[in-house]
Amino acid sequence: MASLADQLLNMGVVDKKKAKKSQHQKRKTANKNRKAVKSGKEVQADVMKQQLEQAARDKQERDLELNKKRDTEQAQKALVAEVGQIVDRHSIEISKDAELAYNFSHNSKVKKLYISEEQQKELTQGYLAIAVTGDSYALIPDKIAERIESRLPELVIRTQVEQTTDENDPYADYQIPDDLMW
Repeated sequence: MASLADQLLNMGVVDKKKAKKSQHQKRKTANKNRKAVKSGKEVQADVMKQQLEQAARDKQERDLELNKKRDTEQAQKALVAEVGQIVDRHSIEISKDAELAYNFSHNSKVKKLYISEEQQKELTQGYLAIAVTGDSYALIPDKIAERIESRLPELVIRTQVEQTTDENDPYADYQIPDDLMW
């Protein structure tokens, strides 16, 4: 069986001059490697090859980390957009002549929302909740608020206060009405 160089020569892909040059280069590299091993030095070609492989692996790891980060950011943006669409679709309109100021806290700040008396009753009873949409706030039904809370709980503000009763409270029989205005 003929060598690859002989086969290429027979097919006419390579001429004799290029084949000799290639064999000469192979012998030169082999001799250099043999001398380097005998003298105790590492073969520079292998070192360079290892460095290139390590650099390629490092680049691949960085690329994977960047891809994961980009994917999580895109998923978060998609989730916020989805919640925004849900709020837009199911928000309850606040009439323009609503004069009742409803105070609530969001991000450790007290915010004010003007609503009607009926909407205030529904908020205090837990039938409505407040949703954060960008820089504004919207009223949404409780069922929709639960759907949004399952995705992004920080975008829903519940006004329902849990009532804990103290057994020794002498005023337990006297309930304070929720709609008491001062």
